[in-house]
Amino acid sequence: MKRHYEDFVFDIDGTLLDTERTGVLSLMQTIRELTGVEMSYEEAYRFFGVPSSKAASTLGYADEARFAEVWEVHFQEMMYLVSPFPGVEAVLRDLHAGGARMGIVTSRSRAEIAYDTHLARLLSYFDALVCSEDSVRHKPFPDPMLAYLARTGARKETTLYLGDTAYDWRCGHDAGCDFALADWKGRGRQDIEAEYYFTDADSLREILGI
Repeated sequence: MKRHYEDFVFDIDGTLLDTERTGVLSLMQTIRELTGVEMSYEEAYRFFGVPSSKAASTLGYADEARFAEVWEVHFQEMMYLVSPFPGVEAVLRDLHAGGARMGIVTSRSRAEIAYDTHLARLLSYFDALVCSEDSVRHKPFPDPMLAYLARTGARKETTLYLGDTAYDWRCGHDAGCDFALADWKGRGRQDIEAEYYFTDADSLREILGI
């Protein structure tokens, strides 16, 4: 596939790093601790990659700040379960070496990024980082991607956003950008109308043109 994009923007969780077990198990523990509700893995998975405030409100927990604080504590406790997806670092290195501009648009805060040792190895490849502090509205609204476009001067027509959830897809599409869906776990397209779809490093390289 001939590459016609000038900017490649990545989500983190579920796209670059395999944080699913950490995110879901820590959420299950948070819900149990704060509400007394026992939630199954699949029930909790629907909140994977969703901002903590959105998860709290959907679950009917009024104190969103407290919910986020407790979830973050348990997430950090389970960081030992996190790892980059196979081949991701080499893909980023080669894309960067080819002169592409690269960015991150994430629902994580800067503090949440700072303690992540796995992510620390990858950050040098990126030119711009948009975190939860950088927009008033978060995914699935387009504001985070619009913040990236404004910060870098990138054109929406030549920017590809890569993520793993419907929230990512909606954020990118509503900002006018094409979208590539990461499906490392084999969950399928999940009714997400992505322009591209990848399941491993090889299919990711094909989309990126490297």
